[in-house]
Amino acid sequence: QRARRSSHFIGSCNFAAHPGPVAAAIMLGTSIVNVLICVPAALGLLWSAKEWIAVSKVKLDGHPELLAKQDSKAQRNAQDVVAEMKKIAKTIQDGAMSFLFAEYTYMAVYIVLFSIVLIFFTGVPTTIAFVVGAVTSILCGWIGMMIAVYTNVRTTHQCWKDLKSGFDVAIQGGCVMGLSLVSIGVLAIFILIEVFKRCFDFERAEVMFEAIAGYGLGGSSIALFGRVGGGIYTKAADVGADLSGKNDYGLDEDDYRNPACIADNVGDNVGDIAGMGADLFGSFAESTCAALVLASSSTDLEKHWCSLMYPVLISSTGIVVGLLTLFFQGCIYPVKDMPDVEKALKGILVISTILMTPVVIMLSKYCLPETFSMGFGYEEVQWWYCAVSIGMGLWSGLIIGYVTEYYTSHSYAPVREISETQKQS
Repeated sequence: QRARRSSHFIGSCNFAAHPGPVAAAIMLGTSIVNVLICVPAALGLLWSAKEWIAVSKVKLDGHPELLAKQDSKAQRNAQDVVAEMKKIAKTIQDGAMSFLFAEYTYMAVYIVLFSIVLIFFTGVPTTIAFVVGAVTSILCGWIGMMIAVYTNVRTTHQCWKDLKSGFDVAIQGGCVMGLSLVSIGVLAIFILIEVFKRCFDFERAEVMFEAIAGYGLGGSSIALFGRVGGGIYTKAADVGADLSGKNDYGLDEDDYRNPACIADNVGDNVGDIAGMGADLFGSFAESTCAALVLASSSTDLEKHWCSLMYPVLISSTGIVVGLLTLFFQGCIYPVKDMPDVEKALKGILVISTILMTPVVIMLSKYCLPETFSMGFGYEEVQWWYCAVSIGMGLWSGLIIGYVTEYYTSHSYAPVREISETQKQS
């Protein structure tokens, strides 16, 4: 009987038995949906690996033919400068990895203890999803940390050559973290769904996706450790560097001879990169799991695999949009001088928003029924409601980015006014 119920649920997830007249004509099939999820995620991982290799090919040789012309300390031998850079970078990398090891040790204990609690209160499936989410979040943070400490010194080195070379290396390093984070997250949740469909006996899709919500819980729990722990560490080191280095010894800001400055840089990598990587993954996992639970609670949406996977498809197709954005950014916003960096970063935000908008509309059109019910009081929900809500989030993010830039960039009046006041007091 259990096998029959499992077989019926898996069959209903393939949605060949109840297509509906409208759905059969315009909605995406199961195979197409699976391809649209797996192929972009795999492409994102491959592109991340390509960019990591590109960063690793940057040779730290000091640009001997250019250094004497561009460096203010040209009297020093180029190899001495490079050796000092490598030494500082290695110190920061060792400190960051030591911090991560200590932090992840405590996280492992937390995962084990909290998993025991979850087994008793929620069951085995939710606990498995929680562990998978936590481990994936740790992996995303570790990848971000590794590529960051690897890219930092190479970005500095390439900026000696020209600004464009430094910007390219920085973007390549950022691509590794951004693309791998989303790709790993999409593949992990898709594999989790497929495994749960086949290995556990769920009466309805809604019950399964409520268990998968543990995936988001695991991601957000680790993000809390990474973000808060790293933030407290770096702030303590920053204050220590200011109090001791500046006041007691008269050292300049971020003088590498101050041990607290090295600790501050370690904290920046841990909190702002590894912590932010885990935080971004947690946000992705939470929002995706919440949307999956909502979709599965609708008797109209749970009949169609494309409707259930609609939230995952938004993220997977976003990987392709991200790759196209990088291509168009290089063509439309080339970086030659310092002001171009700001334009290029804004351009990435603009291009990605513009490209993602029609993708969201098409996915909403071909993944959702024309009209579906979301429960009492929401019996007549139109497919374009979802497209509009996601579009508003996209364009709101763009607007917020521009507003934030206006109040924090040195190019605009608010920051310049603050700078002017410092001449008086």
